[in-house]
Amino acid sequence: MHLERYTLDNGLRVVLDEDHAAPLVAINLWYHVGSKNERPGRTGFAHLFEHMLFSGSQHVGNNEHFRHVQSVGGTLNGSTTFDRTNYYETLPSHHLELGLWLESDRQGFFLPAITQEKFDIQREVVKEERRLRYENAPYGLALEQLLGLAYDPDYPYHWPTIGSMADLEAATLEDVTSFFRTWYVPNNAVLTLTGDFDQSEARRLIDRYFAEIPRAADPPRFEIERLPLQGERRGESHSSVQFPRVYRLYHLPPFGASEWIAGDLLSYVLSSGRASRLERALVYEKRIAQDVGSFLLQTEATGMMIFVATAKENVDPALLEEAMDEEIQELIHGGIREEELTRARNQAETGYARELESFASRADLLSTFETFHGDASRVHAFVERYRDVSSEQLRSLAERCLRAENRATLRVMPQPGLATVGVVAQ
Repeated sequence: MHLERYTLDNGLRVVLDEDHAAPLVAINLWYHVGSKNERPGRTGFAHLFEHMLFSGSQHVGNNEHFRHVQSVGGTLNGSTTFDRTNYYETLPSHHLELGLWLESDRQGFFLPAITQEKFDIQREVVKEERRLRYENAPYGLALEQLLGLAYDPDYPYHWPTIGSMADLEAATLEDVTSFFRTWYVPNNAVLTLTGDFDQSEARRLIDRYFAEIPRAADPPRFEIERLPLQGERRGESHSSVQFPRVYRLYHLPPFGASEWIAGDLLSYVLSSGRASRLERALVYEKRIAQDVGSFLLQTEATGMMIFVATAKENVDPALLEEAMDEEIQELIHGGIREEELTRARNQAETGYARELESFASRADLLSTFETFHGDASRVHAFVERYRDVSSEQLRSLAERCLRAENRATLRVMPQPGLATVGVVAQ
């Protein structure tokens, strides 16, 4: 993998990864804005914008972005997280110019095409998405409720990326216009190309379509600190689900930190596959859980490890919590076997290798490191850092971070027709 990195005069950062393994090119455009850049009362804007930018720009009609890309056999989409919004296409390589033109047009010429009607339509689309994925889905509100427990109301990870229904309803066209002018600017973006292209030709096309888009004022920096929990925070919600489920969120350092990497390996040790500790104990030995898992999010400001365990029928969720605590304590006091660490490393490296194989996911990784850490070339060494972590570092991390006073716990209980959550601080 040979990378070329440079910055246009308007501040747009560019990463070029030329690879002729297949006649395809992946275009990945990241804006360094997500739900953490919102504020209470104005949530959901970043995700709403993910939808808005498919509603046309000055030279591209409503939903024509999809038609242009799909008509030449390409694929496309967008996504939003706490920390960034991205737009991406994979195209036959001889249609690179089409993709660059489409992305540049909505970066430089979106506002002239925005109308109240388009805004109202996309707002209704997002509200319906919230109903389907959150409010009317089994366990759909659990993550929102868990975040609400784990973070104080003024800390932006307190709410999910989709925002609240009330805030979406209260949003105005002027709010959207201001949000675009603040965040959707070239000096807050990273453009990554991966695949079958000539670097000199790509530079010529990028200069043609993006160089004249004016630089804007630098967006405000995120400087909010997460305060310690001061004890475990607990909640219980009741909704139309068949089996109780336990969610736990432990606070960790942010993505990219050495302890985040140790936490990722720890997650594999605890809950990835039948040989993992929690799955073996809760699902196969004690037979109190239908499933158990854990994962880390690639969050920029502060890290989180989330555990999820679904009880079997007639099992008290308290038994799940006790069994999870027992396994963590056994790991802390007994340490991690070398074969467990080797298996976890192999699983992490295999997953990373699969991401690098695909042009689209590799481009996203390159944008990740360029945006969050200022250097896309870190993609090369990132997996090596997993090999440097010792079993003692994993044990020490579990001892310091996987403790009651550093977590939020939510139980979701079966009770049709009721979906409320109460908070009990311990």
